[in-house]
Formats: sequence, structure tokens, C-alpha cells
Amino acid sequence: MIKNDQPTIFGDKIVVMLSSCEDGPMNFKGNHQEEVRANREAFLATAGVDPMAATLVQVTYEDTTDFTRYKIVGEEQAGEGMLEPVSATEADALIAARPEQALFLPLADCVGAAIYDPNVQVLMVSHLGRHSVEQEGGRKSIEYLIKEFDSNPGELLIWLSPAAGKNEYPLHALRGKGLREATVEQMISAGVNPGNIEVSHINTAASPDYYSHSEFLQGNQPDDGRFAIVAAMVE
Repeated sequence: MIKNDQPTIFGDKIVVMLSSCEDGPMNFKGNHQEEVRANREAFLATAGVDPMAATLVQVTYEDTTDFTRYKIVGEEQAGEGMLEPVSATEADALIAARPEQALFLPLADCVGAAIYDPNVQVLMVSHLGRHSVEQEGGRKSIEYLIKEFDSNPGELLIWLSPAAGKNEYPLHALRGKGLREATVEQMISAGVNPGNIEVSHINTAASPDYYSHSEFLQGNQPDDGRFAIVAAMVE
């Protein structure tokens, strides 16, 4: 965990933390399960989060053409996907409405968005990769909170994680825009205050501190690991 890379927009309202390569891979696929469990437990302990109080944001690409699937999770889903490589809950974003619930998202080039409504006390962690962003996932994430929780988009606080840069990973379907650029535009179009969006400008395709799936596929990075973000409301 790199201190200077952590989000600052939330202050002490909620806990949002970002791991790095020094914390080890956070994905089970392609790695030893015991190593990943230990990595997750150590990282979450730093955040003050019990793994069995967290739920994995498990993104799937098989048997679906919809990459803007959002689910509200609670006590029944606590611990899902955290210590085992499977989760019964598949979604592109998870939403928590209780302080005991943490949300955990592994990443390696895609944008992870932590979205917090300080008035309604609702927290969303949204996975915004190419598939989702090309389907207006940034806008739809906000609209989901408006519809389900009557959130005021102008008062939402948002942090966007490290992601692949525009030059290394242009979205050709969106006229060559970058993942974070497109995400910010979509969120603003849904009514978000631009001053309430904190964007990490770390380029995962160029930084040795963060895993990059695209760089691994090109043979430029030896490990196909994932860093992670964890988010939870504090009581």
C-alpha cells in the first residue's frame, strides 16, 4: 500500500484503500490460493476490515452482453468470494447501505470507482472497464443510485482508481477516449459535481507499482496479478 496514492476526498467519512504490487496479487486465478488469502487478509487488516464482512465485486464476461449490472448486498452476502475463488454474486458494481458491509474489487487496468452518498449513507464500488464504459457505465452507476436511493448526484463523493492510460488503452468505440476521461464525462452528464470527483492519474500500463493485464499480455510484465480497492462505511 502506497500512502501517497490513497484517496483523500472522503476524509474520515468512509474507508477506501488501494493496494499495490508490494501487497502481492489479490486475484485467485493464476496464483496460489493460500498466498492470495494471506495477501487479502493482510491488506484488509490494514484497512480495519474483516474479510468475512466484505463481499467481492465479481465481474463476469461469459453468458452476458450487459456490463452495467448492479446489486445491493447485505449480511447474506458478507464474506462471499473473499477466501474462496468463487462468489454467488456476479455484478459490475455492488452497493452497501450498512456500515458493517465492505466491498472489495480486484483490478488491473480498469477503473474502480468508489461512490459515496454522505446524505443517504450509501456506498457503491463500480467496475468500469472497456465493456462497461462503452455501455455508459459511469452514467448508469450514478443513475442507479438516484433511482434506488433518491441520491442527489451533485452531492456524491467519488474516487477513481489507477487505470491504463489513454495512449496505451484508447477506447476506439468512444473516439479514442481514455477509461477515466470517459468515466468522468459520463458521471458529470448524470449530474455529478466535477469538483466532487477525485481522479488517480496513475497509469497502470506504465507504473511498476501496479499490475497491468494489458502489459502482461504484451510480455512487458511477468505477473498477471491484480491490485485491489476496498471500501466500507465507518460507524
